[in-house]
Amino acid sequence: MPPKPVSTGFKKMLSSLRSVVGPLLLGLGLALPVFSAQELTKLSLEQLMALSVVSASKYQQTQTEVPAAVSIITRDEIRSFGWRTLDQALASLPGIHNVYDFQYSYLGTRGFGIPGDYNSRVLIAINGNRVNDPVYDLGPIGENFPLDLSLVERIEFIPGPGGAVYGQNAMFGVVNVITRTGTDVNGGDLSVGWQNLQRTSDVGVTLGRRLSPGDELLLALSATRAKGEDRFFEYGASGLSGVANGMDGGSNDRLFAHLGRGPWSFNLISSDRRKDDPTGSYLTDPLVPGQTSADTYLLTDLRYQGDLRDDGLQLQARIFVNRYRYGSRSSYGTFFETPAAGDWRGGEMRLLWTRFAGHKWMIGMELQENTRIDQASIDLDHPTNSVWIARTGSRAGVYVQDEWRVSRVLTTTLGLRLDRSDQSRNAPSLRAALIWQPSYGTSLKLLYGGAQRAPNAFERDYADGVAQVANPGLQGEKMETLEWVLDHRVGNDLNLRASVYHWRLSDLITLGVDEASAMTQYQSGTAMRAEGLELSADKTWQGGSRLRGSLSLQFVRQALGVDMVNSPRQLFKLLLSTPLPAAGLRLGYELQAESQRLTLRGHALGGYAVSHLHLSNSTWMHGMELSMGIRNLFDKRYDEPGADTHWQDALQQRGRSVGVQANFHF
Repeated sequence: MPPKPVSTGFKKMLSSLRSVVGPLLLGLGLALPVFSAQELTKLSLEQLMALSVVSASKYQQTQTEVPAAVSIITRDEIRSFGWRTLDQALASLPGIHNVYDFQYSYLGTRGFGIPGDYNSRVLIAINGNRVNDPVYDLGPIGENFPLDLSLVERIEFIPGPGGAVYGQNAMFGVVNVITRTGTDVNGGDLSVGWQNLQRTSDVGVTLGRRLSPGDELLLALSATRAKGEDRFFEYGASGLSGVANGMDGGSNDRLFAHLGRGPWSFNLISSDRRKDDPTGSYLTDPLVPGQTSADTYLLTDLRYQGDLRDDGLQLQARIFVNRYRYGSRSSYGTFFETPAAGDWRGGEMRLLWTRFAGHKWMIGMELQENTRIDQASIDLDHPTNSVWIARTGSRAGVYVQDEWRVSRVLTTTLGLRLDRSDQSRNAPSLRAALIWQPSYGTSLKLLYGGAQRAPNAFERDYADGVAQVANPGLQGEKMETLEWVLDHRVGNDLNLRASVYHWRLSDLITLGVDEASAMTQYQSGTAMRAEGLELSADKTWQGGSRLRGSLSLQFVRQALGVDMVNSPRQLFKLLLSTPLPAAGLRLGYELQAESQRLTLRGHALGGYAVSHLHLSNSTWMHGMELSMGIRNLFDKRYDEPGADTHWQDALQQRGRSVGVQANFHF
């Protein structure tokens, strides 16, 4: 079958749009007068739109200046909706859908989300410090994210290729998590919580203080323990099924330290997470207890940012030393361990020059040395069958960008980055943007972006002699995106956005079969493309209410027009946060709806809609905030696709859960 033309995809989008945009606009219209009388103070839309963005170009920009359809999640939103993990917060944004397999969470962006792909095509950073490790390129977004979400000031999501600034991994987007400071905390916080379904308890303590003008310190510790559910699973081709009793527990311990002194800042993040495996992932023996996985992070960075001269020259420099450890214990008749270790260090320097009127020139250089990239498969009963793979590596990138204000209403951005590693030649990534602001509150952006990703060590080097062989000649992936973004503000309390995009991904790395050995092997060559439309509206009221809704239509096809797996064509999000007149409560309500998705075996999983509810109060007692959250409010039963490493073609997700939280500020 020949590939379908682009126009065909847009005809389908327009047809789908007519069927759902009416109810969306009607819902927004009905909601407008309901909460207008509330008088509690929260961030207005004017204040929300004035929030600076630092992740798109690595320097501060307003949202109208950013060459991307940027989204910001604030601390107020995190508290209002009770989000406990990064994937829960990101799921509220247009074009995002998630998969959870009882081990990890996987991020789908703009229709692309291969089950079990380690989130290696999205860059995850904390205060600009890369979290993706050099072994798997793993981008943690779920329970393995190494930072407690209560320490987050805001989350910036830059969709589309960010390779011109960030290089490796920034293909479908950049997620930069910006933390609180000691001045923000100004005292101490103690939190305790409980959630019934997973039988989870957590406790955390945070101390923050401004020490003197320009100096501040923050220290935070948190611990989580979960006994998990006893769930029934079917294990596909194994022919087994049963209840995984006591096989869904886990734990997570986190430490965060931050010190700021004038233009200097230092961050240290440490986390140790363990999770039991009830699903028999990687086709291990079903219903055998003691199978676990573990992720440990140690991330440190020292940063300087300040003006060098009075004529508009700014320096940002940082050095980082990071470590990641993975461990698993699995049963294949006998027990195996598959540890991995990644150590990386390096530095980055960026100069921003604004001396010439209308221009912001940026030039930067980033170096990273991977001092340890180890993988192993250890047969505990027969050590002579064990396999060890050890290597090192390095990469370097140089980037330049010019943001030029041509006139009062027209701005252009042009950026280029060249990356080189020990495994690849020079790989260019380009960014170009034209931003037209014909009037206050209206901007039209025409964006082009390119990005690349070299194969990670697991894809290229891992070979256990039993199931997988290495592919030392594996080539990298390339991506290009063309996008139009229209932002229009109606008054000071309603913002509308429309984004139309087309992306193409070539040389996609997927798991195939080596002809010589008949074992699995990561190979490249597959191409895919997509067209999409994202519509969103953001409405605030003077009384402190906010309503945010979005509709995403996305059509992804592989070569020869084959539909993409785990790619819902329609996504609908609705989020309402409002004070309630009774008892000083604040309500946060989410509705997320997704259309059907294909599994790896070609089965269609039905679409679903799921709701979440969160109630909080901070007025009953001075310094105390109480909250209750209900995830999956109506106990909806729905499935999400499994990966090729699962016995299950689809995994039924969790039902209704109730959690309570108490926070004490002192």
